[in-house]
Amino acid sequence: MISFLFIVNRALSSSSSVSSSAASLTRSKNKMSAPGPRPLVLCGPSGSGKSTLLKRLFAEFPNTFGFSISHTTRKPREGEEHGVHYYFVERPEMEAAIAGDEFIETAEFTGNLYGTSKAAVREIQAQGRVCILDIEQKGVEQIRRTDLHPILIFNNPPSIKELERRLRQRGSETEESLAKRLNAAQVELDYGLTPGNFHKIINNVDIDVAYEEFRNFVVQELKEQEKQGVSVSLK
Repeated sequence: MISFLFIVNRALSSSSSVSSSAASLTRSKNKMSAPGPRPLVLCGPSGSGKSTLLKRLFAEFPNTFGFSISHTTRKPREGEEHGVHYYFVERPEMEAAIAGDEFIETAEFTGNLYGTSKAAVREIQAQGRVCILDIEQKGVEQIRRTDLHPILIFNNPPSIKELERRLRQRGSETEESLAKRLNAAQVELDYGLTPGNFHKIINNVDIDVAYEEFRNFVVQELKEQEKQGVSVSLK
């Protein structure tokens, strides 16, 4: 995901971005509203191929989608930039923002907090773009309780064994963190494959077939929104 997020943010360089974590946390306590297209939520275990699907979607429709930048309390990995890949913040700062109702969704993973701020989604919607949210199970549960009416898609990987192979290939995991990710992946799979939790399940075995199914579903959903008077640019 690191390289993908870098590409996406460079591709959207013409859009205004928040340069600091303090500026990105708006301190607004108002209820979320949906002034633009419905957000698109893509959920799936780490290593399941979400980044590839999204990278292709952005390449085909460069003016349609916007990727919100999440906050995290973990330290940056090599090559990651603040305000590009994540907003890297200290835990007390993020905990205060969560208490101030500034986040749509938050989750704790391997001892670090992650979350999507309300300001990040509002900014994308204000541009008339579809806000893409790549979030975990708990985040999905939280965003379902908002009035954003998100489109929920689950990316189902070939197998846990294949996930382990991909994660090992990255070379960024310790045995302990790898075990935690694989345990979390099983929980996500159980949730993702439960009927009613998502609008669409993509069985990502062959990436070309998976992207075609993913793309067609998203385009159809956006065309339905257009019929309801929502302005969406499919270009």
